[in-house]
Amino acid sequence: MGKSEQVSSGPGNSEPGRSEPVKRYPFRKYCEVLDRLEQTRGTKAKQTLFVELLRDIQHHGTLEDEVLACRFVSEGAFDPTSGLTGRLGARSQGMWVSEYCEIDYDKVFKPCRTATGSGSETIELLLTNMPHSGSKQAQPDTRTPWTLHNMDTSFGLMAQAKKSEDKRALFDQWLETLTPLEIKMALRMLGGGSLRIGFEARSLLQTLAKVSGSSLEHIRYAHMVLGSVSETARIVFEDRLDEASFSMFRPIAFMLASPVESLEALPWASVRLEEKLDGIRCQVHASVDRVELYSRDLNPLTQTFPDVVVEMKRAQSSLGGSFVLDGEVLAFDPSTKRILPFLDLQKRLGVKKPSSTLMNDVPVIFVAYDLLVLDEKEAFSQSLEQRRSQLTSVCEKANLPYSHQFEVATLQQCQRAFEQALNHGNEGLMIKQVDSHYAFGQRSHHWQKLKEPEGALDTIIMYAHAGSGKRGGTYSDFTLGVSVANDDRFSESFIPIGKAYGGYTNAELRRLNQELKKLVVEKFGPTLLLRPGLVVELEFDSIQANKRTKAGYTLRFPRFRSIRWDLGPDDVDTLQEVERLAQAKSMLTRPSMDTLADKAPIILPNG
Repeated sequence: MGKSEQVSSGPGNSEPGRSEPVKRYPFRKYCEVLDRLEQTRGTKAKQTLFVELLRDIQHHGTLEDEVLACRFVSEGAFDPTSGLTGRLGARSQGMWVSEYCEIDYDKVFKPCRTATGSGSETIELLLTNMPHSGSKQAQPDTRTPWTLHNMDTSFGLMAQAKKSEDKRALFDQWLETLTPLEIKMALRMLGGGSLRIGFEARSLLQTLAKVSGSSLEHIRYAHMVLGSVSETARIVFEDRLDEASFSMFRPIAFMLASPVESLEALPWASVRLEEKLDGIRCQVHASVDRVELYSRDLNPLTQTFPDVVVEMKRAQSSLGGSFVLDGEVLAFDPSTKRILPFLDLQKRLGVKKPSSTLMNDVPVIFVAYDLLVLDEKEAFSQSLEQRRSQLTSVCEKANLPYSHQFEVATLQQCQRAFEQALNHGNEGLMIKQVDSHYAFGQRSHHWQKLKEPEGALDTIIMYAHAGSGKRGGTYSDFTLGVSVANDDRFSESFIPIGKAYGGYTNAELRRLNQELKKLVVEKFGPTLLLRPGLVVELEFDSIQANKRTKAGYTLRFPRFRSIRWDLGPDDVDTLQEVERLAQAKSMLTRPSMDTLADKAPIILPNG
């Protein structure tokens, strides 16, 4: 970076003992690369672009800038192990931007938000195109560019801000000094996790291997034990990869299962089966003086399930040492020994410090199905068979529930076991190879899942959204709706019920793109508002209550089953049908573990 490009010293832009400002990398330049990443097709091309970015930062920034560049793109504003959040409510963002742009929130912002399907996208478009907003912002040539470090400082202040007016003041600073693209990316980062540009943590780890020449397997291990992409990047850039080691209370990236591709090809003698339980994934870390719970996305769950924490403290006291378990939190009635519906468990999710009334109404248990660490010794490099042997010993000694694992010898036996799992009210089967090690942070074919969709609905395509990566240049994401034409609660004909971006063939997607162009009512950036005309049979894993949506429900993992070219808008299922399906699921009575005896999916402790 030449003298003319050097950013002036902003908040935190100088180092102790130095009078000259530290050369830091511009946030605007970084966001422009992210924008190019979003438009770039193909994983390799995206990785090449990010390698070029990191090399540019090496020349024109600092090591800390390289680390921040990796964190912002893959984890968002905050390191996931920090426990920090700084989220702004979607309504607050919309109201503040509407006021800034001098537009009506209900009449202008909300329809635009519905059309684009993205709050950050809407805000970028409004700031770019509304004349009032443009006149309020400082002109590009008079602005002092923000750096990655400035943004990190601002994110930290946002996390510290407790009052709405304090968050508003910080947001107003963004509006006045950042470009619309920078604001869009900053809001996505503040939301945490993926930026939705087709460049996820897995791609970034591969990029780190390319740019450093380090072993990808070593980098994956470091990521697993550190629980943070940015801290992994730091030790890669500092050439300290060999120092990565497991530490309690750093969550381990979960091993994920792949869908079964062919039951006929499975080696029955070398696999074990478990029923796929309908709860939420949870990792337990327990030591003499501390217990922590972590979710699938490595966020803390400890405050959400204090009743599980109590049980884990009791178990740890029985064992004496430390342990890390992988398993599932289920809603469970201890008096009848029945698993309760997922809809019941939902009442506990997102509730920190639940009341005793809520915990009594929706009791939960943790069911272990893998052991990752015992007495601070790593077990994930051992085979599943070895880990299960230790798990059984630990759970029986500590009086903890664990999953029942069993064998089948034929395809027919597997099919009967699958039907049995569904009859028990569970999702299906997990099929695991006995010699598999714990492939942390990866979706592995060594674990496979056999599931049956809970249901299907005929839905209407309301909006089409442009894809990214290999689907760039096509509309591949779709907002689908159900009919409320004869529902007195609503004035419109259709309302959204879910968003799907898979389940179709390339040929079907090409035809769909041709047909939807005939139905375009309006275009909002990457989103098309469509006239009702295209019907999709949408299958899903379950229906979840969601008060934040207009329908009151969302579909879990919706995907295309078929495009119904033969149907029209009058054939679309109604919201009442969604409500009926949800009610039927909640009324399902699962069998007691006692009545199932040796067929029970959970092995409960004695007493």
